[in-house]
Amino acid sequence: MRINNIAVTIALVSLGFTCSKINAQPVANADNPLPHYVVGPPNGHAINKGLCFRELFEKPDQWKEARALTDALLYADWTFCEFTDSELKAWFAQMNQWKIKLELEVGAIKDWGPTGALTFKRQQPMWNRLQRLGGSIYSVAMDEPLCCVRGSMHKPDEYAVEETANFIGLVRANYPKMLIGDIEPYPSLPLAGQMKWIDALQKRLAEKKIKGLDFYRVDVDWIVFDIRNEGSWNEVKKLEHYCRSIKLPFSLIYWSPGTDLMKHRGLADDSTWLTGVMAQGYAYASVAGAPDQYVVESWVNSPSHSVPETADYTFTRSVLDFGRKFVAPLAPQRR
Repeated sequence: MRINNIAVTIALVSLGFTCSKINAQPVANADNPLPHYVVGPPNGHAINKGLCFRELFEKPDQWKEARALTDALLYADWTFCEFTDSELKAWFAQMNQWKIKLELEVGAIKDWGPTGALTFKRQQPMWNRLQRLGGSIYSVAMDEPLCCVRGSMHKPDEYAVEETANFIGLVRANYPKMLIGDIEPYPSLPLAGQMKWIDALQKRLAEKKIKGLDFYRVDVDWIVFDIRNEGSWNEVKKLEHYCRSIKLPFSLIYWSPGTDLMKHRGLADDSTWLTGVMAQGYAYASVAGAPDQYVVESWVNSPSHSVPETADYTFTRSVLDFGRKFVAPLAPQRR
């Protein structure tokens, strides 16, 4: 979905659910609490070669309030090839000073890594590079392994279960303190399919004596609720409730799926992103939705800048406005 397979290949080669009340933030394990507010600035080569990520560190005074709300910074692992070792070393030192954790969005099964073992092998050099430079990887989020197996590889779901479990096993063995979560799309993967996938993967991990998922993250293409009359926020809330029922923290991406559509109609600009993120916030809150983890993440080439947070439509302005409205009031005991 969000990861450009061609760009990933180049980079790798160069490296060698209804609750009536808001529940307290669950703990993924005794030592590593799940970050409550995760932010992922626009990433990749298409967005000024990492400008939005770079601005966070080169202009730190321009997002102090948004940063105070942020628990973790999310970025696709392959995009770090855009930055030098000296840059990353300095930036990771800043993150440590700010007490902001690092999360990577990663492949588990991809066209360029059709097995869990091969995908892990191809990504590990980048992970080790980041660790060597001071980037303590707190968590990884797998980019839609089931969706990839079905859509790109045309293999059965059982293949996705087995190879995803193999990938998780390798991560657990090599990075035992790292949290591992899965991202899957909705409503392209319907509610029943989401639950079936979770059950099958958790069951297979248990059979292999591998610790299960630390969180389950949903990427909701909510614009199709109206355009194609598919899905609903009530169903997303049911998925949240289901995850809680099996003690699996529920993570939700907030974004603006209408950005690309509005671009085609000549209506999109940086304001489209903020409008969409806030609209999703209100929509999910209207069905009493309250994920265990809020993720504001962009992969739609917008906004064009991350800072300053005082400007009308930058990325950190969306982080600040969304965080103040939907995250901070519900988590008074954070950090």
